[in-house]
Amino acid sequence: MSAPQAIGVDVGGTKIAALRVSAEGTVETRATRRTPAADESATLSAIDDAVEEVRTDAVVAIGVGAAGLVDVRRGVLLSSPNLSWRDVPLRERLLSSFGLPVTVDNDATAGAWAETVLGASRGVANSLFVGVGTGIGGGIVQDGRLVRGAHGFAGEIGHLIVEPNGPPCGCGNLGCWEQVASGQAIARAGRVDVVARPDGAIAGSADGDPARVTGELVTEAARRGDGTARSILAAVGLRLGQGIAGLVNVLDPEIVVVGGGAGEAGDLLLEALRDAFHDAVEGVDVRPDVPIVAAALGNDAGAIGAALVAMERSGA
Repeated sequence: MSAPQAIGVDVGGTKIAALRVSAEGTVETRATRRTPAADESATLSAIDDAVEEVRTDAVVAIGVGAAGLVDVRRGVLLSSPNLSWRDVPLRERLLSSFGLPVTVDNDATAGAWAETVLGASRGVANSLFVGVGTGIGGGIVQDGRLVRGAHGFAGEIGHLIVEPNGPPCGCGNLGCWEQVASGQAIARAGRVDVVARPDGAIAGSADGDPARVTGELVTEAARRGDGTARSILAAVGLRLGQGIAGLVNVLDPEIVVVGGGAGEAGDLLLEALRDAFHDAVEGVDVRPDVPIVAAALGNDAGAIGAALVAMERSGA
């Protein structure tokens, strides 16, 4: 009989990733789909398709990590700013489709747990996970346990207002942290550069079309040495570091783990982030060092964490 496995699904604003994961956290296989974010029905179908592609008889449970406010008890995604969803019964939908136990969690909370069990914060009792993708999500571990708060919504760090009257956010506010320090901010600055520098590296990669610019495209230009792309990442790193300093002041973690797609930019982003953190955190001369590190599990952390939680709750 095959050892039990679980499927973890990370539902983000641009991509859906379904990973079949062993009890030890090894990724056995994966499937990805683009997220048709404006179409709830199409997104649910894409989730079903991705799960079906990786499902085998060894799978005993399905875990979903979704960006937004999640009612963990009922398995309902109450709202998701970058998906424009409200009251989506994800557990009910997947249970109906596959007949397996289903858990639904916030994606960054799931990522925090994966890094605690297997990754960069393994063996650390108090940590902060900052997932930087289309938006910004957070996961908090204190005394070795996930912090969920009174209603299960703890960790919604991306919606702290840091720039009043700044860029509009999908949550309905203006100037949220994720609007100035996430993949959206990188892409927005890249689009401005395409217009300003039609002969520049970013414009060349985007075939001169600002609408084709993504955070990943700007990051690739930075890796190739483009000075403007590197400046964009440094500016976003600055805003990330300032925000993380405030969170460290509040939470006092032992380590900060930066994950998500933008987190994979590595030192192109993290060097500016660490410098800004050092300049902004309270009591830097007396505070014990708080390492800020890239997620060991990379962009897979959310899906792996969702799978681990689902397997644990299934009793397998």
